[in-house]
Amino acid sequence: NLQVQSKEKQQQLQKVRSEQRVYQELAQAFGKNGIQALMIENVLPQLEAETNQLLSRLSANQLHVQFVTQRAGKTSKAKKKNAKLIDTLDIVIADARGTRAYETYSGGEAFRINFAIRLALAKLLAQRAGAALQLLVVDEGFGTQDSEGCDRLIAAINAIAPDFACILTVTHMPHLKEAFAARIEVNKTQDGSKIRMMI
Repeated sequence: NLQVQSKEKQQQLQKVRSEQRVYQELAQAFGKNGIQALMIENVLPQLEAETNQLLSRLSANQLHVQFVTQRAGKTSKAKKKNAKLIDTLDIVIADARGTRAYETYSGGEAFRINFAIRLALAKLLAQRAGAALQLLVVDEGFGTQDSEGCDRLIAAINAIAPDFACILTVTHMPHLKEAFAARIEVNKTQDGSKIRMMI
């Protein structure tokens, strides 16, 4: 009788161990180093390529970004060979002089970097959702640009125009009005704002 019970318990133990292995694999797959990390690792090269393609148009091939997802942890020099990697998302920006901190770039350069990353991310998310980006709104992006930067930004917007049904740019800079064929001009008067369509 004890032998029969022992055999049954052994079978139950094997079944439970098998289930435990399945649950451990599921916990690992749905943990931070599982499926979500794999998705990020798979999507970042595409995001980086799209960002750099846009950024090259905006900066005349002067700026480049790289997304880094792991870096060595802070350890003593003796342990540097076996340093533990830390999960991160660092955006490394380089120009003709090499890589430097984001804070050291001018307002115009920072805007171009931000614009390229945001647009690339929006395109990627829309593509993954199976939808097309129909509308792009650039609100006050020209104020931080010098005249050459403005020209590049306008050229980049015109270059990506076929990707969108409508691109709406908002600016208070009068000399940029002529850069766009269709305009909605809003002028403040004492009687309120007046809208004029220019097509």
